[in-house]
Amino acid sequence: MTNIDQKHPTGTDEFLKGIWKQNPVFVQVLGMCPVLAVTNTAVNALAMGLATAFVLVMSNLVVSSVRQIVPKQVRIVSFIMIIATFVTVVDYLIQAISLDLHKALGAFISLIVVNCLILGRAEAFASKNGLGRSFLDGLGMGTGFTLGLLCLGGVREILGSGSLFGVSLFGSSFQPWVVMVLPPGGFFTLAGWLLFFNWRAQAKARSETSNVKETLA
Repeated sequence: MTNIDQKHPTGTDEFLKGIWKQNPVFVQVLGMCPVLAVTNTAVNALAMGLATAFVLVMSNLVVSSVRQIVPKQVRIVSFIMIIATFVTVVDYLIQAISLDLHKALGAFISLIVVNCLILGRAEAFASKNGLGRSFLDGLGMGTGFTLGLLCLGGVREILGSGSLFGVSLFGSSFQPWVVMVLPPGGFFTLAGWLLFFNWRAQAKARSETSNVKETLA
């Protein structure tokens, strides 16, 4: 039964793996350009996360649909064209919603095309699995990526501006840590979150080892 479960994960497993066990930001450390560059505020982080998640889900679905008719010799080029199409859609959507937000995200919207997370999931997963699993994989990874950006953007905005989503939290007496909204703040915050995730993983491994030893004893 265990072997079957490992070979055929459930839909819930496909979704949840991207949020925790294989989180793109804190476990796989993918897509670092937008993670470090646009997370100076929670709004920017959320917008970039949702844009990336949309492109990831839609490209996974299309790649999965055409995986059996695209020749192997041109599959990577085909995948990039599919991803670029949805990035263009996202670019125009953000412009229609908010020109200020589009200006804040800048060139990083177009750079979603070369985000190794999206092309990696298309090549490693969507091109080998059906629509249902590919959708759940893209949704889970996209959600995990968005949560990762929000974790950085939230911390940086709170410490760097004393606000969250533009809402003041501490009043006029708060002295903001200006470095947190500057490029070095992205590295500091990412390092802190990576330290936390590594500590959690090691603590879990020690707990499992201890439980095994107690069982054997």
